[in-house]
Amino acid sequence: MKVLVINCGSSSLKYQLIDSETEEVMAKGLCERIGIDGRLTHKPASGGKYEYNDPLPTHVEAVSAVLAKLTDPEVGVIKDLSEIGAVGHRIVHGGEKFAAATLLTEEALTEIDKCSELAPLHNPANLIGIRACQKLMPGVPMVGVFDTAFHQTMPKKAYLYSIPYDYYEKYKVRRYGFHGTSHSYVSKRAAEILGKDVKELKTIVCHLGNGASLSAVKYGESIDTSMGFTPLDGVSMGTRSGGLDPAILEFLSKKEGLTIEELMVILNKRSGMLGLSGVSSDFRDLEAAAKEGNERAQTALDVFTYRVAKFIGYYTAAMNGVDVICFTAGIGENDAAVRATILSYLGFLGITLDENANNIHGEERIISTPDSKVTVMVVPTNEELAIARETVAIVNK
Repeated sequence: MKVLVINCGSSSLKYQLIDSETEEVMAKGLCERIGIDGRLTHKPASGGKYEYNDPLPTHVEAVSAVLAKLTDPEVGVIKDLSEIGAVGHRIVHGGEKFAAATLLTEEALTEIDKCSELAPLHNPANLIGIRACQKLMPGVPMVGVFDTAFHQTMPKKAYLYSIPYDYYEKYKVRRYGFHGTSHSYVSKRAAEILGKDVKELKTIVCHLGNGASLSAVKYGESIDTSMGFTPLDGVSMGTRSGGLDPAILEFLSKKEGLTIEELMVILNKRSGMLGLSGVSSDFRDLEAAAKEGNERAQTALDVFTYRVAKFIGYYTAAMNGVDVICFTAGIGENDAAVRATILSYLGFLGITLDENANNIHGEERIISTPDSKVTVMVVPTNEELAIARETVAIVNK
C-alpha cells in the first residue's frame, strides 16, 4: 500500500509518499506561504529538487498541487491517485479521547475539533488539511496519528498538576506531552537495533530540537514526559522558556505592564536559547558565538545541557533504573558536543562515552563503550514512517 503522509500547519503543508511494503520514501516535499503567495518544493526519490511558485490561496489548492506533482508525467512517482491507498495525518492534540491512531470519521473529526482549544495553533490547521484531502480524494481512508497519544499511558501521579481537581474534571487541565510519535518510534527502533523486546527495556528518549522533550518509556509505555499541558513546559528550548515558577508571570506583568497574551508571546517566541543568549535560537550560532568568547551564548548552552541531564536523572528515578538513553531530532542527532556535555553529568549511572563513536551526524549508532552500564544511542527519528505504519495498521484492521 502507498500511504500519503500529511503534516499540515497554518500556512504550510509537509508531505511524504511512502510505499508501506518496502518503507521507501517515493517522494516528499513542502508547501509554504499558503494563503500568501505560495511555494512548493517537490523531491522525488529518483533525485532532483523542483520548486514552484504557484498561487496557493488555501490548503485545498496546496493539496491539489501536491497530488498533481505526485502524478506528473515528468516529476511524479505514480500514474494516478488510485495508487494511494490511504492518507495519514499528523494531528497535534488528541486530548484524553485518543490514545492511539484512529480512522477519521465525522465523529472523530468532531472530537478533534473539540481539542482545538488545547492546541489553537495546530488542530484547526490539521483539520483544514484533512478536509482538503477528503474533498480531493473521496473514498480514500484517512487516519489521524496524534502527538499526544503515546503519552496517554502516563499514570495520574505523572499527569496531574497540583491545582484544584475541579480544573481537571471541568477543563482537562493536565500534562499531555507531545512529540509522541517520535518518542514511540525511537524507543521501538532502539530495541530493534539492540535485538531486544521494547517491553524488556527502560528507555529515556531525548527528542532535542528547536522544540525539545524527554520521555521515560518503561517496558514500551510512556510513564512520564517533560512537555505538559502545552509544548511550553519542560527543558529550555530554542525560543520557549521551558518550566518556570508561575509567579514570574504576575511579577513581570506588574513590572512591565504586560498582558497574559503578551507574556505568552515572550515565553513562546522570545525566551529559551534566544532569550538567554541574545544571539540566536540556533545551536550552531550559539556554539560559534561561545567559541568566540560570548559568555551569554555559553551560558545558554550550559542551561540547556544541564536541564536535559536533570530530566534524565528524574526519569531514571521514576523507572527505578535505565537501560537505554536515546538522542534524536535535529540537535540530538547532529550535535556531538551537546550529547557529550549532557552525558558528562551522568557518570554516576556508570555511563562511558565512546568519543569516536559520538562523532557522527544523523546516523544510527551506539555511542557508549561496550562496558558502559547504560547503552547510549543516536537514533534518527522518522515520524513520517511511524505515521505510515500506524495508518496501514488501522486501514488493515
